[in-house]
Amino acid sequence: MHTLKDTLKAYPFYLLPHHLISRIIYRLTRIESPWVQPAIKKFSKAFNINLSEAKIQNLNEFKTFNEFFTRELKPDARPIAQGENILSCPVDGTISQAQSITQGQMIQAKQHSYSVQALLGGDNTLSTPFQNGIFSTIYLSPRDYHRIHMPCDATLTHQIYIPGRLFSVAPFTVNTIPGLFARNERVAALFDTKYGRMAMVLVGAINVAAIETVWDGLITPPAGKSIQTKTYPQGQVSLKKGDEMGRFNMGSTIVWLMESQDFKWCHSTIPGTPTRMGKAYMEYQPKKNKKA
Repeated sequence: MHTLKDTLKAYPFYLLPHHLISRIIYRLTRIESPWVQPAIKKFSKAFNINLSEAKIQNLNEFKTFNEFFTRELKPDARPIAQGENILSCPVDGTISQAQSITQGQMIQAKQHSYSVQALLGGDNTLSTPFQNGIFSTIYLSPRDYHRIHMPCDATLTHQIYIPGRLFSVAPFTVNTIPGLFARNERVAALFDTKYGRMAMVLVGAINVAAIETVWDGLITPPAGKSIQTKTYPQGQVSLKKGDEMGRFNMGSTIVWLMESQDFKWCHSTIPGTPTRMGKAYMEYQPKKNKKA
C-alpha cells in the first residue's frame, strides 16, 4: 500500500514534461567534454559502483557519460547459471514481483494491477498465450549494470514499440501510479522458446533517454506517436542464453513473461531483494501428468 509520502513524491510526475527532460538528458550524456570524467567519478562514488567488474576500469577512457553508463563488464563478472531447464536472470536489479498471471492480470503493487494485453500494446493475439503464465518485474537503479541478457535460448518473432509517458519507475511511483508499466513508453520483444512463448518488455522512464535492442539498434528516441510492430521470419534472429539482447540508458524496469506456469522460482528469487544478471532465476518443471 502506498503512503502519503509516496503520493506527494509521485504527484509532480503527472505535471512534468517527461520526454523533454529525457531528451535533454539524452544529449547531455552524449557530449564529449572535459567535465565528463569528473562527472563519472562523482557518479561512481555517489552510487558506490563496483568498477572492478568493468571491462574498462580507467574512467578517462570513457568519452561520454553514456559510454560509462552502458559499460561492458569483464567476461567472468556475471557467470551464467548452468542447467538445461534453468533460466537465468536477465539483468542486475531489484526484484519487484515474481508471480503467476491470473486471467491476464498482473500485479504492479498492492492495490494496483494491469493487463498483459495493455502491456503489449493492446494486441489480443500476441497477449493471449500469456493469460495464465508467470511474470517477474525487475527494477534497475542507476548503480546497476544496464545491459539486458537472454535468460534462455530463444528465437525472436515480434518487436513492439508502444509510445507513452515516462513516469519514474522508482518504488514510490510504482506503488502510487495505476497501471504505470502499461502507461510508459516501452519496447516488447516476443520470442519462441522450448518452454513456450516468452516476452521481455523494456519499460522506459524519465531520464531513460534511449532503449536499444541488438537486432534493431536505437529504437527510442525519437518518441513515436503510434504503436509499431515488426515481425521477424523464423530463425532470422536467434539468441543463446546469456547473449546480450538490449540496453537502457539510466535506470528502468524489465517485465519478463513466460507462457507456461510450469516453473519453480529459485531460492534467491525473492521480491524486494537484489539480483544479478546470470543468477539462476527459475527452473522449468513440466508436470508429468500432462496429457500428450
